[in-house]
Amino acid sequence: MNDISRRRLIATAGAVGAGGLVAGAAGGAAAHAATEADPATALTTVGATEVPFRSAGGATATPQAGITTPAQSTGHLVAFDLTAGAGRTGAAALLRRWSASAHLLMAGEPGVDDTGIALDAGPSSLTITIGFGHSFFGRTGLADRRPTQLDPLPDFSSDHLDPGRSNGDLWIQIGANDPLVAFHALRTLQNDAGPAARMRWQMTGFNRSPGATSSPRTVRNLMGQIDGTGNPKPSDDDFGQRIFVPPGAGRGAAAQPHWMAGGSYAVVRRIRMLLDDWEKIPVAEQEKVIGRRKKDGAPLTGGTETTPMDLDKAGPGGRFVIPDNAHARISAPEQNGGAAMLRRGFSYHDGMDADGAPNAGLLFVCWQADPLRGFVPVQRKLDRGDALSPFLRHEGSGLFAVPGAPGPGEYVGQHLLEGS
Repeated sequence: MNDISRRRLIATAGAVGAGGLVAGAAGGAAAHAATEADPATALTTVGATEVPFRSAGGATATPQAGITTPAQSTGHLVAFDLTAGAGRTGAAALLRRWSASAHLLMAGEPGVDDTGIALDAGPSSLTITIGFGHSFFGRTGLADRRPTQLDPLPDFSSDHLDPGRSNGDLWIQIGANDPLVAFHALRTLQNDAGPAARMRWQMTGFNRSPGATSSPRTVRNLMGQIDGTGNPKPSDDDFGQRIFVPPGAGRGAAAQPHWMAGGSYAVVRRIRMLLDDWEKIPVAEQEKVIGRRKKDGAPLTGGTETTPMDLDKAGPGGRFVIPDNAHARISAPEQNGGAAMLRRGFSYHDGMDADGAPNAGLLFVCWQADPLRGFVPVQRKLDRGDALSPFLRHEGSGLFAVPGAPGPGEYVGQHLLEGS
């Protein structure tokens, strides 16, 4: 039995033994939300879980993996710029290579000219998600196919953006439950770029490992806060229309191109947390800044993590129990005309500064059908008076159009690059 066949057998047997934990990227309502993980899994089965790269085909467009897939323990975010002369032809060839490699790697199989980094590992829930930045369309002669939803994000007062950590022609999100599997994918895709593209920036993040808690829980960020409680869920009636682009969406300036059907828009922000400042304030004050209890994520108005906030509840002296400037209040969909986005990010730690302050925070990634109706209005409101803002610094930013999953034999973006 050759190595590829052996690894396929191990992955398949492990997935069946784990109760069918194979998680697909099929349509919004049927897919797993980032906040709705499968039941707790023994670590011995983590490597066996496989997520398909391509859709099963059919008339209905489906999203790429890595959007509603349960958040993995390790992530890499990386942007590339096309090199001079690559153009549309070079971009198409590059996306063919990336798609071919992604298909193999996500199945737990070695890629072409494999480095051997992950030869003894299973797929480990690996996902590879590919998108296009604003500048991609001009470099490939496709400016007339660029969606208006990809217009540059406005400036925010909390921005301290490093151009070297922002934007890019092409963007890839890698997630896996094994750091070696994730790095292997990163290295393979970097090598696949060849002379067609150069890496613009790369960031590495992490989440809690599967099986580290007695039951699945919403992730905590490096401030110790439960982060992601208010995420929309596939069971919500309007989940699909908020997060994914339907066929023939909108009219006039709001219209979405046909090649984005089943896709979504990712806003990516590198947000440094000023942890030394945050950790100096008492927990009770931290909870007022957020509007939720630190221990269990429940709103200050009572209940459990999933209890709706009572934004009208007043305490002694007539002041709101959840303060006017609390992060949870300002960002709540009901406070923003229903604006919602699916947050699915990673924490990061890039060492210590000379003064000992941790260079750490959040690799924020959020998904929505239209960033002009999702991220932008919420961030504008946060920018005007969020109590959390003094403890954050936005150091990198990007917006990327992520088309639907390629069908059998297709590559990501084929309908954009080869459409008439």
